Amino acid sequence: MITRKKTRYPVSQILRQYLYHYDRQRDIPQIYSELGRFSGAIPYEDPRGRETLWHTVMYPPDVFAELRHRLTAIYSALKVGCDAQQHKHLLVDRIDFGEFGNSRPFRIRITNLFNDNSDYFYVKHADASRIYGLELEHILSPNRINYLINGDTLIEEHIAGVPGDMFIREYLNQPGLNKVRIAKEFVKFNERNFIRLLGDMRSVNYVMDITPDFEEVQYRVRAIDFDQQSYEGKGNVYQAFRFKSNRAVTRLAFAVLNRKSIEQYVAEEHSQMSHRAKVESVRLRALLGVMRREVIAPREHVTALAGELDRIHGTHDFQACQTMGDLTTRHITLLLDIPLGDVGVEHSG
Repeated sequence: MITRKKTRYPVSQILRQYLYHYDRQRDIPQIYSELGRFSGAIPYEDPRGRETLWHTVMYPPDVFAELRHRLTAIYSALKVGCDAQQHKHLLVDRIDFGEFGNSRPFRIRITNLFNDNSDYFYVKHADASRIYGLELEHILSPNRINYLINGDTLIEEHIAGVPGDMFIREYLNQPGLNKVRIAKEFVKFNERNFIRLLGDMRSVNYVMDITPDFEEVQYRVRAIDFDQQSYEGKGNVYQAFRFKSNRAVTRLAFAVLNRKSIEQYVAEEHSQMSHRAKVESVRLRALLGVMRREVIAPREHVTALAGELDRIHGTHDFQACQTMGDLTTRHITLLLDIPLGDVGVEHSG
């Protein structure tokens, strides 16, 4: 479905003003380029001994000592917003590098020396598309997203859960699994991404958040990759069930849910997203107002997606759209039935 690597788009000044207003822009160390000074790397294996796409990287002692202070300062800013001097018990005990995707991420493992508890965060190359994806996730999904930016450095909190490919491979056929709940959540996840035009939800780009409840286990599918926010020109890229890697869970959904149930869960997601959009209407209008001014996809992608959306919805509403921000605004307006069509470019920042 996606045949070429996505273009990285710079973070414009007007987007930075929005980010500053909503406390995403912080004076944190601009460390992404410095993390590239590693002197060696070895393949990272998961706890079961299987190779992954990550490499654990090593640094000269003087470089690592400098990085440690800056990375713990970033972690403190991300988690509690205070000076890292109060957190001298935090240890940077591993740095992994992923030479994949648009963001070429570094994964930082932080360990608390008092109790040996570990946490992670990611350092990525800032990209406007990804930031729009993070913001729309924060505003329109049931999930809160914690991230910071400064210069070309983007910091993201770790999103916990079982990776989608692992869940499909190792959990989906377990006895006693509530398949109806799995199917329901995947239907809602698919609809949520389609409404806000988040693409490329292959099984490696989301996690399954599993929460034991008093009688049953609750599931929630969460996106973890936002590079393909409003970028591709093909409409099926924005529908998770279209991807081959999701075929098993797609088949499960059609096996255990009838059409009425699927329509019910789709309607539920529309209602919930509409409520979130209305509650966060000022922020959403500000974000879309900036997004509509930006070039975050080739012009031919905009034209192609406009035609696809007109075909899907049986309308001519998308023909006049000039940018991906226009398309995203109109799509959200159409599916959630909220008045965003006249959104401007101004915001309170």
